[in-house]
Amino acid sequence: MVAINHELSRLSGPGPSSWVSQVRRRSSLLSSRIEEKPYNDMEMSYIKQGEEALQKSISILSDQDGWQTEIVAANGDKVMSKVLPDIGKVFKLEVLLDQRPDNLYGELVDNMEQMGEWNPNVKQVKILQKIGQDTMVTHEMAAETPGNVVGPRDFVSVRCAKRRGSTCFLAGMSTQYPGMPEQKGFVRAENGPTCIVMRPSTEDPDKTKFTWLLSLDLKGWIPKTIINRVLSQTQMDFALHLRHRMAGNSMAELQAC
Repeated sequence: MVAINHELSRLSGPGPSSWVSQVRRRSSLLSSRIEEKPYNDMEMSYIKQGEEALQKSISILSDQDGWQTEIVAANGDKVMSKVLPDIGKVFKLEVLLDQRPDNLYGELVDNMEQMGEWNPNVKQVKILQKIGQDTMVTHEMAAETPGNVVGPRDFVSVRCAKRRGSTCFLAGMSTQYPGMPEQKGFVRAENGPTCIVMRPSTEDPDKTKFTWLLSLDLKGWIPKTIINRVLSQTQMDFALHLRHRMAGNSMAELQAC
């Protein structure tokens, strides 16, 4: 799958891609209107954190230089990585899925708490608080890797979910939430900025160009070579499990008809 910004730049002409400019404009409008909403200081902080995660992710994904290939599957699924001075190593999954963006958005956002049912790398996802239409605070519990090379981790994240035209975004980053202290048996890891971008394929609008930017600090004394292998494989596994989930959903819909 071609990189999202390369193709969008080709479609939109020189300068920033249309979806990048659109998200930035909408985000600026939201920031100017936050004061109009009846949010308390903590809720406003979460909203701004979610916007920050989205903007940082867009900036990273818009820069096509410096990416190195980690894994390429036979079906074309690809994981790439690059090192950023202020963040560290980030990973980018690029795949083409036989689903419309709206269907994937519904599964990953609207049915977020069901992820543990189909992704064996996730034990549980719980929405701790929703703020407005776009922002939520979540707690995710990740399963240990095979052989317990990396033990159980958990994350407290703020997430920003948006639709801009035919493109869907789900961005996030670690945050603090008083109601979710560190859990026994889990190492509290950190993530972000992270972002999933879903947009229709230009060749077939019933298919989705799916990009997942991943940045994690797993904490603990884990060699970088192991971390790199685990994170790359986690992204490849996610694409596999998501395909199976969506295929199962489609089969269930056909049987119900």
